[in-house]
Amino acid sequence: MEASLVMLPDSRQYDAVFFDLYGTLVDIRTDEESDTAWEALRAQLHVAGEGHDDARNADLAALRARFAQAMRDTNLREDAAGSPASEYFEPDMLPAYRVLCAQAGVDADALDTAARKAAWTFRHASTRMIHLYPGADDLLRVLKSAGLRVVLVSNAQSCYTRPELDMLGLTALFDRIVISSEESVRKPSPELFRRALEREGLSADRAVMIGNDERCDILGARSAGIDGIYLRTAISPQSDPQASTYAVQSFAGADYAGILRFLGIE
Repeated sequence: MEASLVMLPDSRQYDAVFFDLYGTLVDIRTDEESDTAWEALRAQLHVAGEGHDDARNADLAALRARFAQAMRDTNLREDAAGSPASEYFEPDMLPAYRVLCAQAGVDADALDTAARKAAWTFRHASTRMIHLYPGADDLLRVLKSAGLRVVLVSNAQSCYTRPELDMLGLTALFDRIVISSEESVRKPSPELFRRALEREGLSADRAVMIGNDERCDILGARSAGIDGIYLRTAISPQSDPQASTYAVQSFAGADYAGILRFLGIE
């Protein structure tokens, strides 16, 4: 893909392209139940707390239970309307990591940094594979050079995803990043898409969503009035169809050349 040679017709159909991340631009395999990940977290808590408690020797089952309790305690919240959180409420894991760090003896003024380090340690240890699909970064550059806004709309934990975006060189390629844990709502709720539209100053018909999960990405976008382009990748839900009848276009795999052709970018 040669970004410098791309031209988009003046009659273009969309002004912005919304992207899912995992399974759409990034191929990833994680195992958050592995003892390796929890052992890494246990060791990091011991280091962060400078041995003030015996976190290094804590039972892994007890650590898992403490984290689960911290998640419950730090995510007892209501939605913006003051009603109990909806089925699409997205908790944020970072406050739970803060609790674990505090329990390990980390000083209050160092909690945020220690929590982010603990979260990243766990994520790194639980990740068996992560890489961009071939051409993913070029795709974003081409779209931007064609004058389109490029927006990430992802169901994700910010404390994991923002470091991964930096690591993969994607952060600067997005014009805006909308992550469910920062918004307290996840796809397929139309609310997450509406917030992305509002921040871009766009009506729904001027954006298209690209994702690999029919329910979250295609039907979720459709519920907000946004067209969807479906990619059937290896980590799409097993129950997903090979092609989505709800999408304006479907592709087998991360077919970025097909996306550009569909969008009329030569």
